[in-house]
Amino acid sequence: MVAATQQETQVPPARRWRGNAAVGALAATLLITGVLALSGAPFLLPALVGAIVIAVAALARPRAQRQMAAEMTLSQENVRAGIQAIVSGFADPVVVLDAQGNVTMFNAQAKAALPQLGIGRPLSFAVRSPEVVSAVERVLREGAVAETEFHEKVPVERSFEVRATPVRFDAAPAGATSSAIEIVMLFRDVTAARRLERMRVDFVANASHELRTPLASLYGFIETIEGPAKNDPAAQARFLAIMREQARRMSRLIDDLLSLSRIELKEHVHPTEDVRLDSVLSEVVDTLTPLALECRTKIVLEGANRVLVTGDRDELIRVFENLIENAVKYGQSGGRVDVALVDGERAASVTVRDYGPGIAPEHLPRLTERFYRVDVAESRQKGGTGLGLALVKHILNRHKARLLVRSELGAGASFEVVFPKPQGGESPGA
Repeated sequence: MVAATQQETQVPPARRWRGNAAVGALAATLLITGVLALSGAPFLLPALVGAIVIAVAALARPRAQRQMAAEMTLSQENVRAGIQAIVSGFADPVVVLDAQGNVTMFNAQAKAALPQLGIGRPLSFAVRSPEVVSAVERVLREGAVAETEFHEKVPVERSFEVRATPVRFDAAPAGATSSAIEIVMLFRDVTAARRLERMRVDFVANASHELRTPLASLYGFIETIEGPAKNDPAAQARFLAIMREQARRMSRLIDDLLSLSRIELKEHVHPTEDVRLDSVLSEVVDTLTPLALECRTKIVLEGANRVLVTGDRDELIRVFENLIENAVKYGQSGGRVDVALVDGERAASVTVRDYGPGIAPEHLPRLTERFYRVDVAESRQKGGTGLGLALVKHILNRHKARLLVRSELGAGASFEVVFPKPQGGESPGA
């Protein structure tokens, strides 16, 4: 009875009115038939029987139409459910749009890649790309497949190839208007491929140059030792020391390139473990203390204890080794490097400050570029590869952290790393 009532409430008013009218006509006909039969007018009975049949048919027609409409609605719901199941099964992000460019369905991969997606909302709310919007408009206008590519810069740099395909999910006839067209959009993540391509270009343009110089030095010294210095032990010892340093420089360059490659490939995969940041800093300071003594510089570590951040311990050690080593080498004229750890409610920060010559303002925006150096000669002399701060940037991107650089000529430089705190508060014993 309840089900029947629910079905009645879903019937349009016009159909419900026709059904009620048919019921009333049938009741009136039966009443008149009874009166005439009692009054002795049997000659009217055939006509009245015909009226009864017409009334019953009128009553049955809306019910049949309602049943057909309900079956069609159920069939469309089944089709949409099947389409959603197919979309959810894709490994790549998939988004379905209606003819107005609004989102009608998407899979979990699409939501992870485009967090602003929402049912009923325009795709442009989640994808800020004129190329993608133009592709959607072209599909709706021409009814043909469109392909494009778009790039994201934040929160991490990512690239997608996009394929927009027009489809019809209903049983619309061949001559139906374009309003029945929907669009299935497939997003293929090509971030890794683009990074590998860029790394190849960088290696050819920069790494080959960086390797050529020490290789040429090694080749020249080997020829000298085999020739003019063949019987000169003092010259041989001096040349071998230089050769060792050049070989070490090439080794550092290759190690940094490989590390940068590994970090970039997993930059969008965020760490999940809690790490004691104060413990990481203590280990790095202990490791670099001999270098600081050699450079006549003192490293001073101060700040809070038991500060937890979500991260990868080995990668964080790499970050602060780079920052503190740079401060010691390039700010040694100040004689002091301060490392300050601050624990806030929503973020933890580490500031590495030196009191050396500082960095000119025009260099600050480019410090994290690959192979960029403020002073090329000084960097090479001190064993720099030009990849340290690029490595720091990509590790911090993976940790959802920020690097803030402040410097003035003659007043030293300050590198501050800001980490978001772990969700759910600190966990003891990390």
